[in-house]
Amino acid sequence: MLAGAGVLAVSGAVLIAPAASAAPAPPKPVACSACWHPAVRTSWDWVLSKVPSAPYRSVKMYDVDGFDNTAADVAKLHAAGIKAVCYISAGTYENWRPDASQFPAALLGKSNGWAGEKWLDIRNVQKSGSVLRKIMDTRLDMCHTKGFDMVELDNVDGYSNTTGFPLTANDQIYFNATLADDAHVRGLSVLQKNDDAQIPQLVSYFDGALNEQCNQYEECTTAQNGDYGYDQYVAAGKPVFQAEYYLATAKFCAADNKNDFNGVRFDINLDDKTYQACR
Repeated sequence: MLAGAGVLAVSGAVLIAPAASAAPAPPKPVACSACWHPAVRTSWDWVLSKVPSAPYRSVKMYDVDGFDNTAADVAKLHAAGIKAVCYISAGTYENWRPDASQFPAALLGKSNGWAGEKWLDIRNVQKSGSVLRKIMDTRLDMCHTKGFDMVELDNVDGYSNTTGFPLTANDQIYFNATLADDAHVRGLSVLQKNDDAQIPQLVSYFDGALNEQCNQYEECTTAQNGDYGYDQYVAAGKPVFQAEYYLATAKFCAADNKNDFNGVRFDINLDDKTYQACR
């Protein structure tokens, strides 16, 4: 009997019910020798609620909103010797974005808890001529055209949330790997955002990781989780940008420094009012 197939008995006959469709194997990682590959120890700031302006903090990298920041804003960061990361939400629909009308209603799921945002049916990228992939690739083109060095793909852990769609772990791996490859094709390095449990499958696709609150929830390392952890990125020579919102630095900086993570305490609004770096 085929693995995963159900069995139905009909009038004495045994029929094998078709198994649920599975995601195809993810694409192979696309190398990007021309991409920026940040060092394991890279200082950073994360400002999404506004467009940062000079004088900038004395850091090597700013992670900013890809839509709100212009090519001129990116050029100003570069002139100050700072690399620029293009934040885009890959796994959710945001009703205030200029491309919001391009998302078919069938791809919109449940709210992710933030006003104006809904989870997306990421399985769409598995289809030939995927409208979702086209939208996301257009966003990556925007990041490239504006001169960004790297991309932060947000909300790429829908399979572990209540999205309104029966997303599987393999669906998520396929989606994340596909967009990481698409970023590399454009000369953009790319960060894995959260999605901790899939680090072993994704570390070869991404150039670093950005995590929120792994210290608060005690899930930063393989020692805590068993078979996955952000220490796997450091072991691969790739940086981990670790953000906490509610823990005092005395509660997490020693651990982040020991693990060689780039730990910073921010305000949840990411408005640059709170910035407490561990090193």
